[in-house]
Amino acid sequence: MSRVPSLNWLRVFEAAARTESFARAASQLNLSAAAVSQQIRALEDKLGAPLFERGAQSVTLTDLGRSYLPTVQQSLGLLEEATEGIFGSGAEQPLFVRSVLLFAHGVLAGGVRDFQTAHPGVRLTLNTGNAASDFDGGYSDLQIVFGTPGQFGRDYDPLMGETLYPAATPALAAQINAPADLSRHPLIEVATHRSGWRHVMHALGQPLAPLRIVHADSTVMAAAMAAQGVGVMLARASASDLVVAQSGLVRCAGHVEIPGTDQYFLVCADRSALRPAARAFRGWLLDYMKRDGGTPPAT
Repeated sequence: MSRVPSLNWLRVFEAAARTESFARAASQLNLSAAAVSQQIRALEDKLGAPLFERGAQSVTLTDLGRSYLPTVQQSLGLLEEATEGIFGSGAEQPLFVRSVLLFAHGVLAGGVRDFQTAHPGVRLTLNTGNAASDFDGGYSDLQIVFGTPGQFGRDYDPLMGETLYPAATPALAAQINAPADLSRHPLIEVATHRSGWRHVMHALGQPLAPLRIVHADSTVMAAAMAAQGVGVMLARASASDLVVAQSGLVRCAGHVEIPGTDQYFLVCADRSALRPAARAFRGWLLDYMKRDGGTPPAT
């Protein structure tokens, strides 16, 4: 028999845990306090463990209840989000897009107003992530990923590639006039990119060791670190053009440009099953990339 509890019990548990009160939860859910208590007891019986410690005037979560709450809240939120995304019937069509941070910041954000002007009946929700795990949870109509698109969906469109070059503050860049100078300074590495400093140094014919690597979780963070003089970042044109400029960074080591090995893709589970709002966004984005974001790479 499944151990998955009733959805009603979970909703009542979430409200009671969030408010730390059966009475306040009852008011929010339009139930009686006795009904809330009864459903909490039924959930505890189902799970075989107490979720609350009951006092005369209040309730507090047990350790097990406190551990269970984030999962319940996330699951309820994902269910509400998916329901609204698929079945929403308001005046506006909801659209959920998840994108890697650098593309959203450096490319997509600049075109959102253009999309909204062209499609005023669509309500866009744009979420960002970096690691593959960031794209596992939550509902999205479309995803913009970097690297291997097949692990995120069956159908995908290429958007753009990247060109790598070293960038630093003007003061630091003045000390780096040739590729050989790079290894004398800390190099900021983004672990989620396969094309990193070793790829660049190999392409430049430079020794791979010793390199002083400083790690960051995104190119946006790498730019922030480079702006503080931590070291040299790898700019990833054209997606990183905006953050490099905003951070006051400049090219260094001469006019070095190395092609990256990966591309950005627009991904969905099934292109033929896209809702109208998602089809409109896909058509707009592919056109936008040709007009303003660079010609998509050949496949």
